[in-house]
Amino acid sequence: MTVASLAHSPDTPPVIRLESVQKSFALPSGEVFDAVRSLSLDIHAGDIFGLIGKSGAGKSTLLRLINLLERPDAGKVIVAGRDLTTLSRRELRDTRQSLGMIFQQFNLIQNATVEENVAFPLKIHGRHSRAEIQSRVRECLKLVGLEEKIHSHPAQLSGGQKQRVAIARALAPRPRVLLCDEPTSALDSETTRELLQTLRDINRKIGVTVVIVTHELSVVEALCRRVAILEQGELIEQFEVDAPSSNRLTALGREIDALVRRRERDVRDARHDNAAGTSSAASATSPGADHPRPTGSLGVAYA
Repeated sequence: MTVASLAHSPDTPPVIRLESVQKSFALPSGEVFDAVRSLSLDIHAGDIFGLIGKSGAGKSTLLRLINLLERPDAGKVIVAGRDLTTLSRRELRDTRQSLGMIFQQFNLIQNATVEENVAFPLKIHGRHSRAEIQSRVRECLKLVGLEEKIHSHPAQLSGGQKQRVAIARALAPRPRVLLCDEPTSALDSETTRELLQTLRDINRKIGVTVVIVTHELSVVEALCRRVAILEQGELIEQFEVDAPSSNRLTALGREIDALVRRRERDVRDARHDNAAGTSSAASATSPGADHPRPTGSLGVAYA
């Protein structure tokens, strides 16, 4: 990744702190399924944080605990210093404005235009004038590169465009955190790369913290600065993505390290090839020639 990992002072409180959160569900058989088991986790402001694990590991449930779409059976969910589990309905509704969320299936209003979809969270709270809403909608669509689609309907958009509209809608209330639940799973590889670039740009431009649930290791390697690996509702390990180690506890952790090392090797090889090509071209070109010196390109795009 070209963006360096954030350095956090031990005295700086995290923007999200989960303290011993637990969540269980009753099954039709009468058994109880423990989706999240006494899990604690800190996520700092401005980070891009991945939650990964096999199916049923509890990662999506954990994400939904952060904004209390699922209320924990025990533990604390602290966002920007406030324990959400202690808030009244009204206080929680107001606090959720700082927690944008995008979903796997976009969840757009099909009979509404792109403009109306993005404006929706601003209109339901009734605190903004029409001019303010229109200005903010255009600002958010510019962030995701869809200004020209403002009057289109979802049926007229590709999957990647729909997801970018969903991102713009989540950003409209100016959240501090963007929660992403498998946002690339319905997209092809090229569209996935474009969406990851959009998330990367948003994080860089406005500093929003991104928390992303995914089952795709390549998404973690390409986008995230830190990652937490879950198994059967428990946090097994977490680490900086750009710091491969020989002491990984999980197979997923070792696979992420392998992807990082391969990417670093590819970058080194590309630089070597580029330098060799430039040197050869310089040797073959006479001093008086009008041909420009080739500069080459790495041809590798990573976060």
